[in-house]
Amino acid sequence: MGGAQGMEIQPIVIGTAGHIDHGKSTLVKALTGIDPDRLKEEQERGMTIDLGFARFDLPDGRRVGMVDVPGHERFIKNMVAGATGIDLVVLVVAADDGVMPQTREHLAIMQILGVARGLIALTKIDMVEPGLVELAAEDVLAAVRGTFLEGAPILPLSAHTGAGLEAFKQELFRLALATRPRSDEGVFRMPVQRVFSAKGFGTVLTGIPVSGTVALGDVLEVLPSGKRGKVRGIQAYQEAATRARAGHSTAINLADVSVEDVTRGNVLATPGFFRPTRM
Repeated sequence: MGGAQGMEIQPIVIGTAGHIDHGKSTLVKALTGIDPDRLKEEQERGMTIDLGFARFDLPDGRRVGMVDVPGHERFIKNMVAGATGIDLVVLVVAADDGVMPQTREHLAIMQILGVARGLIALTKIDMVEPGLVELAAEDVLAAVRGTFLEGAPILPLSAHTGAGLEAFKQELFRLALATRPRSDEGVFRMPVQRVFSAKGFGTVLTGIPVSGTVALGDVLEVLPSGKRGKVRGIQAYQEAATRARAGHSTAINLADVSVEDVTRGNVLATPGFFRPTRM
């Protein structure tokens, strides 16, 4: 499924993780040219509150998705929603702050969710002396010991000055190209990350499908409510599409379902295959 520039969408999603104000959104903007802080409140407060999405183009002509998650402890539920579906993580640690509580918490969440690949961005190196960058790197090494990021590359950089950014980009390219694309086999299932109403369109649900495919005209079910609706429109990375598949950051315009019928954490799925269970 190509985009307007003929880019082939690769079913891989890269996600950020890390403490508040360590430079996750700034790094995503430096890499993609897209500001993931889409909410006015986020831009005014200088912090990510909700999930942000961006496109990231690989040098071989393929496109992958990037999910920027909030780092503040009050928005940890939003972070978990964004972490669902991530294949490759960028753990962001600021050199002037080192490893902080949400650094460890996000790392633990990624581990629980089964993320197995990633690298570490040691940001804000323009804010400190070289000696402190080395100390921060040692702090990171100790924090990731025994996790899936043990032995992962640690790349110092400044998203503001550009120092180290090209080396980081090349390493991220290498890891993305080596990451196995997500299969689209199985029944369609997408955890809902956002739901909103678009004027003239109705209810729109966004997320990253974890299995299967869906096409225009298909009927989907919202769980646990059981509400059903027909797919009126699909976007992958903000471009119109006729189908969506596992591993693509996706927006689905669903008829006959209101915004009030859906909340973050619900699941959009092919009807008749899943049954909600209380634990």
